[in-house]
Amino acid sequence: MKKLLLLFAFLLALTPAWSGVFPKPEMDFDFVYQTEQTPVILPDTSEQIQCEDNQCIQSKPLGIYGIQKLYCQADGCFSIAYKYSPYQKLIIDFSDGVKRESNVFPAPDRLRDSFTVVVRDHDLHVERAAQQEAYNPLLRIDAWLSLLIILITEVLAAFAYLTYTEKSYRVIYSVVIANLITMPLAWQVLGNVVTETALMWFFCVIVEALFFWLCNRKQLSLRNAAALSVAVNVTSYSIGTMISFLIAPYLF
Repeated sequence: MKKLLLLFAFLLALTPAWSGVFPKPEMDFDFVYQTEQTPVILPDTSEQIQCEDNQCIQSKPLGIYGIQKLYCQADGCFSIAYKYSPYQKLIIDFSDGVKRESNVFPAPDRLRDSFTVVVRDHDLHVERAAQQEAYNPLLRIDAWLSLLIILITEVLAAFAYLTYTEKSYRVIYSVVIANLITMPLAWQVLGNVVTETALMWFFCVIVEALFFWLCNRKQLSLRNAAALSVAVNVTSYSIGTMISFLIAPYLF
């Protein structure tokens, strides 16, 4: 049973879908106009294109998939993706009747990056912003929603595990505290230096297992603590991903 659980956790960590409870790659676009007028962006007919090469020969729209989407307002845009292709392109529709296409530009090599979009008469030019704005991912609504989902699912999973193994329910308090530590670390610290959310998952599993064991050495062996950590994290990231995927369109 434990081997199957570990195998499921390993396969789950290799798939991008479960990253719904972790920070997702994000691009922020700041528009600078070199036109006589300042036309308004039309969000419904604007899109971001994912390109597999620097000529954008193989391409597909970023589309709308859970939280993955190009979000535009009248004066700016940002996008979130579960995973970006190596190159990107913008096609933005404006109120002056001109739909402008940008150059092909590289996707960011970190979770969040800012870009300057120069709006010209007939096209767009996108380049990485020279100065990156200070950014706190914990201020995003999906960060705290993820924490809520994780806490609920992991507490329920811990209750089930402790019932099955006939361990003390006092262990649950360490599950709550551990998540209050690892979630901000994953979003605020690791999110700025790690691009693969799978590494964040493994970080949480290892840190939480050690925390469970240190707080409950009379009730849990290190092996039991590791099994509990895998059980609660697999539960929260699988069920949490499904929940966050369903409610993602209503977050922004």
